[in-house]
Amino acid sequence: MSAPATARPARPVGPADTAQVLGDFSDIRARGRWRFRLALLGPAFVVAVAYVDPGNVATNVEAGARTGYLLVWVVVLANVMALLVQYLSAKLGLATGRNLPEQCRELAPRWLSRLLWAQAELVAMATDLAEFAGAALGLSLLFGMPIPLAALVTALVSFAVLACQRRGCRTFELAVSALLLLVLCGFAYDLLTVGRHSATGVAAGLVPDLRGADTGLLAAAIVGATVMPHAVYLHSALTQRRVRADGPNDRRFLLRYLRIDCAVGFTLAGAVNLGMLCLSAALFQDTDLGSLDAITAAHADLGRTVGGGAAMAFAVALLASGISSASVGTCAGQVVMQGFLRRRVPLLARRLVTMAPALLVLCVGLPVTSTLVFSQVVLAFGIPFALLPLVVITRRKDLMGPLANRPVTTAAGALVCALVICLNAYLIVTMVKGG
Repeated sequence: MSAPATARPARPVGPADTAQVLGDFSDIRARGRWRFRLALLGPAFVVAVAYVDPGNVATNVEAGARTGYLLVWVVVLANVMALLVQYLSAKLGLATGRNLPEQCRELAPRWLSRLLWAQAELVAMATDLAEFAGAALGLSLLFGMPIPLAALVTALVSFAVLACQRRGCRTFELAVSALLLLVLCGFAYDLLTVGRHSATGVAAGLVPDLRGADTGLLAAAIVGATVMPHAVYLHSALTQRRVRADGPNDRRFLLRYLRIDCAVGFTLAGAVNLGMLCLSAALFQDTDLGSLDAITAAHADLGRTVGGGAAMAFAVALLASGISSASVGTCAGQVVMQGFLRRRVPLLARRLVTMAPALLVLCVGLPVTSTLVFSQVVLAFGIPFALLPLVVITRRKDLMGPLANRPVTTAAGALVCALVICLNAYLIVTMVKGG
């Protein structure tokens, strides 16, 4: 990518923008030491919701049920990769004042920018499918609600969460963080109440292994559910104008807290993902799942072996993950549209368009967990389209200034991209041979 001869100025922040301003660096610092530090945290917690969405629940529960602890290493590796990728995305927004789609539009040829936008929209539809399917299943497990009706309720509730943005970015961050905490508590409670965990199995699962017919598909799904393309686009938007820094020193200070924000938020998300897989492996360690739906079977097994409270906690956590991630996914969709095309579609219209395929799939009656896993495989194929431009841009000193990547950081980002591409190639070869 090469810079154009004349750069177009960034569009000013409007009331409907995802990139909202928290305040000036000096003004926030004047609030006091602890209030200042806490105010700098938040964007990573919003994005971390995408890392514990129903797609993650489906892939981790399915992996634990089908392969036991075999894919623990994939969960750990995927979350380490995600931490690096999201840090680069957040740093891009902080250093340049632009988000990743805006940078791609400015630096890439028009045809390439439109191609990136088209694939990002397809990824958004796959993301919506996972979020609505998961939340609908959560409502169905809790209240016996039909899946199509539950999906519509999910849409209405996600709009209510998005309405918090009108009260400022901090209110939205706190609302989404509260839902993230609910997901964490729900799965932590279930993990503690199921007492058949195997430390030996977890340790053995840290050794890379892809034996078995379905492990490649599940591994790709876990990576796609974790290193989510729309989360990469969104994180750069959440940091691009959140705090107005006065100079390089202020940006370096903000970068230090950005690292803390990412480390805490994504470590929590990684712990939840690992807990999901271990919970499922413990539940089904002596059971042949067969053709049963893994999420529904896990809910039923929790109620039968542990108690109704554990089953309810599982369903509530699944519902909270779907609602919160649907709201975050809508924000990401706005970032993609505005960044690549410089156009804004009314939020209601965009939500109706992107959720239509999800509602159609749910009304047809396809197996929910299998559908969720397939949607995450689609996301895995979209990762390189977001990651390659991210690594290329964040290494450029003319754009990033003193916050440009060090060579080792660029090498790590390139390695992550290579690993994802190799996993996708392995999956394609496996599917061709199996077919």
